[in-house]
Amino acid sequence: MKTYLIGTTAAAVLFFTSSAMATDMPPLAKKLGCTACHTIETKLVGPAWKDIAAKYAGVKKFKFDGKEYPLAEGLEMKVAKGGSGNWGPVPMTPNDPTGVKKADIAELVKFILGLKK
Repeated sequence: MKTYLIGTTAAAVLFFTSSAMATDMPPLAKKLGCTACHTIETKLVGPAWKDIAAKYAGVKKFKFDGKEYPLAEGLEMKVAKGGSGNWGPVPMTPNDPTGVKKADIAELVKFILGLKK
């Protein structure tokens, strides 16, 4: 009985610790429909957000439409305007024609870049 109780308690602690450590998709991403194509951990239609963070870890500049920008600013433009080529042939749908606010895009890009290890 004692062994069962200790094992159950250890399993519960591990479960709650791992779920508390997992990063959840921000409510804004759910509201804006980002979750239709992206998850934090695994590729869906678009790349996993942790993969994006890893790709740009330590990078200072981002080239968009032939011009170089500070990383976050360039990624914000890429999210707003959409396009393909950075992660394969599947294009990202533009977000600026849908009325997504620049501040919301900036908040999500900051979140994504913060996922790097």
